[in-house]
Amino acid sequence: MTTGFALPEHFMFGASTAAHQIEGDNTTSDWWTFETMPGSPLEEPSGRACDSYRRWRDDLALIVESGLNTYRFSIEWARIEPIEREFSEVAIAHYRRLVEATVAAGIRPVLTLHHFTNPAWFTARGGWKAPDATRSFLRYVRQIKCVIDAGADAVITINEPNMVAIMSRVISGEATLDNGLGGGLPIPDPVVRDRLIETHRATADLLRDQHPGLPVGWSIANQCVQSVPGGQERAEIYRELVEDVFLRAAAGDDLIGVQSYTRTVFGPEGVVPQPGPRTLTGWEVYPEALGEAVRHTRETLPTTPVLVTENGIATGDDTQRINYTRAALTGLALAMTDGIPVLGYLHWSLLDNYEWGRWTPTFGLATVDRGASFDRTAKPSLIWLGQQSRAGIFDLDLNRTESSAS
Repeated sequence: MTTGFALPEHFMFGASTAAHQIEGDNTTSDWWTFETMPGSPLEEPSGRACDSYRRWRDDLALIVESGLNTYRFSIEWARIEPIEREFSEVAIAHYRRLVEATVAAGIRPVLTLHHFTNPAWFTARGGWKAPDATRSFLRYVRQIKCVIDAGADAVITINEPNMVAIMSRVISGEATLDNGLGGGLPIPDPVVRDRLIETHRATADLLRDQHPGLPVGWSIANQCVQSVPGGQERAEIYRELVEDVFLRAAAGDDLIGVQSYTRTVFGPEGVVPQPGPRTLTGWEVYPEALGEAVRHTRETLPTTPVLVTENGIATGDDTQRINYTRAALTGLALAMTDGIPVLGYLHWSLLDNYEWGRWTPTFGLATVDRGASFDRTAKPSLIWLGQQSRAGIFDLDLNRTESSAS
């Protein structure tokens, strides 16, 4: 049984993508180097991905035709600055056209300036551990002023800095994703953590100076950390190290991006695997994670508005995608009912895209024929979300709202 929850005026309702995962042929990035090096541990390279660098108009058409009102996409630093201190006017013009076309289509652009990938030269000279890493990033941000001026509705400086700091240790061989703190994710590299916080703060200051009134923040991978009896201390230590330190760094920002998919449950000995169905990434199907992550974020940042910048499920069953999303939106609506200011909900992802080494986990609201035409086909989930956007409501799972109230 479902019912509707009326959304506030100017609510951002849309979908997200990331440049490297959809654009294709991102040959000057560190991830391209990682994918194509001899003996790469990844299952397959990104190649042409979804060919979105050339077919971005098709992606925009999906958003427009669905009825969604917001599109979050990223600018690829490696395309803007493929060689250190040498900037591509062609790439800058490309992203400016994308922003201008998005605005002209009546869609609100949310720009992400860094979504996991770096120029290969940046990583080769030390990446985020290099002493001048912040200066390098600010130099890039200054070059794309005209892109942001073209009509950005909001800017995310860095996507999931906690995961960037974690992956720094994984890629270097210091840690593995399946053998981290108490069986959870590894502890973020402290040097990278501090450098990213420094970079975010400096970038936010620069953007506010260059673009007065533009909402700026960054997005965090929210773990939705829970505990069973005896596991509370482990859970609190884990949450502090992998999430809260990054949340607190957003104090004073215009928004905080929440990105939540599932949960991590701790017992006295570490992570306690939960029974039940799994997604194509192996994560527990736990749509309640979104509402809980929003509530924890609000407790940590009591005056910062929330923007859900990612939420979704890796599944080949679109009915499961709709059911998961409906349950997630129900939890989000309950949080909003309790007074938490939420600026919008952006689903991950618009397309079935490259999931960092493989194509199997399908998060998309649309399929892509990568074998030949690269044609996009909207799934029922995209049409369903777009209908809610047009109506200005969330399609709630009434059974969940009743059980929450009981």
